[in-house]
Amino acid sequence: MKIASCVTDLIGNTPLLHLRQVSEKTGCTILGKAEFLNPGGSVKDRTALGIIRAAEASGALLPGGRIVEGTAGNTGIGLTLLANAMGYSSSVVMPITQSKEKIDSLELLGADLHLVGATSYSDPKHYIHTAERLAQRLAEKEKHGVIWARQFDNLANMEIHRDTTGAEIWNQTNGEVDGFICAVGTGGTLAGVSTALKTRKVNTVIGIADPAGASLYEYFHSGSLQASEGNSIVEGIGINHVTDNVAQAQVDLSFHIDDTEALPYIFDLLQHEGLCLGGSSAINIAGAVRLAKELGPGHTIVTILADYGNRYQGKLFNPVFLENKGLPTPSWLTI
Repeated sequence: MKIASCVTDLIGNTPLLHLRQVSEKTGCTILGKAEFLNPGGSVKDRTALGIIRAAEASGALLPGGRIVEGTAGNTGIGLTLLANAMGYSSSVVMPITQSKEKIDSLELLGADLHLVGATSYSDPKHYIHTAERLAQRLAEKEKHGVIWARQFDNLANMEIHRDTTGAEIWNQTNGEVDGFICAVGTGGTLAGVSTALKTRKVNTVIGIADPAGASLYEYFHSGSLQASEGNSIVEGIGINHVTDNVAQAQVDLSFHIDDTEALPYIFDLLQHEGLCLGGSSAINIAGAVRLAKELGPGHTIVTILADYGNRYQGKLFNPVFLENKGLPTPSWLTI
């Protein structure tokens, strides 16, 4: 019998899914890595596991210890789920602007949740800096010790994506992958997968799909860390500084993706292919279409289907919210 002994055994080895409509549109084979099938519902379960395993190996995380992290939500969910399963406790710092569904999920899982105002990374009150200070305070009184997960700059993040996500994509495509593209939250997925694929086939084309208001499109395009015009409703991606993980990414092409371009892809995917996905998947699929047009028909391109759409139902699938933002609203969603 093949039996999973722990929830950690359920992380990874997600399937590649053929995205029919965009493949037909571009003449390429566009595949989505179904990361929403991880037990915590997102690609960030891999990041959480990589960080925990590395901290255990180094001796930084002791039995009964506490894990502290600043997160847009999904990494916090993954860390809390794994902490519950592995005998740790967790404290999560998150901007209060993130979806109610993610806040509810963290509370359900039993995280020690700290909600803070949304502000720029340069502000000391930013959720990442707040998490660092919280870890320092808790370390003074937690008898089993505390680690700050540091997902943005902790290279255990990109390493697990190199060793699992990237290796899986290579094996699942039998090495017949011509391009990979995704958006960036911390940079771990892009850095890890790009390293894994480039190591195996150096001419694999790696792209970044960057939402409006973020800076990495211009950084990889011209070397200037300049925020693009506009803003995005998509949570968990789109940053304005180069993390240690981003610095490891091997990027050939960058694309600026606006919400008006991206959102119809996930609305169509739900209506015609039965998949309800979050906003970062919309940016990723739009990026895959752009990359397909750049490479031309006949190529195989992989992207990340990061999480479920019901995690953002109150915004992403709310016709009143979308209309107030001037964003496309599918006819089947209008009231």
